[in-house]
Amino acid sequence: MTVTLYDYWRSSSAYRVRLALALKGISYDRVSVDLTAGEQLSPEHLALHPQGLVPVLKIDGLVLVQSLAIIEYLEETRPEPALLPHDAGGRAHVRALAEAIACEIHPVSNLRVLVQVEAVGGKDARAAWNKDNIARGLAAFEKLLDHPGFEGLFCYGGMPSMADCVLVPQLYNATRWGIDWKHLPRIAAVAKTCAELPAFKATSPEQFRSGSK
Repeated sequence: MTVTLYDYWRSSSAYRVRLALALKGISYDRVSVDLTAGEQLSPEHLALHPQGLVPVLKIDGLVLVQSLAIIEYLEETRPEPALLPHDAGGRAHVRALAEAIACEIHPVSNLRVLVQVEAVGGKDARAAWNKDNIARGLAAFEKLLDHPGFEGLFCYGGMPSMADCVLVPQLYNATRWGIDWKHLPRIAAVAKTCAELPAFKATSPEQFRSGSK
């Protein structure tokens, strides 16, 4: 059965799912949904995702939404290679790392919020809001990486996890907004390791910018 991912090339939420699919070796067809053109608000897309968001993943006869829920589903149905540790404590920690970005940093910096901030305070307010939010969030995330499971390679242990699938897209956003994070040693170490892996290279937003994939 064909797997189909509805995404936007620069969406960090969709980027997370692309990474999880690549790490698990799951091939898929891609449908681009241009958020800047408002395609997420079309009747066709709203029928898939009533919130008008990406990603949407069609798999196993299901229509799944919300990036972390999608990654959890992939982990439960296709457990190898694992994106969550095998012990309960480790899984809780990786989920906390993922949620620290997906539930705290990202929602305050998504397109809908930034458009509203700009409407209220102007373009300069939009940039200041986003830079402050991401910088504060990454500084806190750096401290969260100070845990016994951090080996200096990935967010947890010696293999990429769901947390890495969430961190790397956020770092892409930070760089795009001119936010320095390379002074954060743990985050910088994770970014360096991930950048060398084929799955992370193949799913970079720049690989999808032209719409050729």
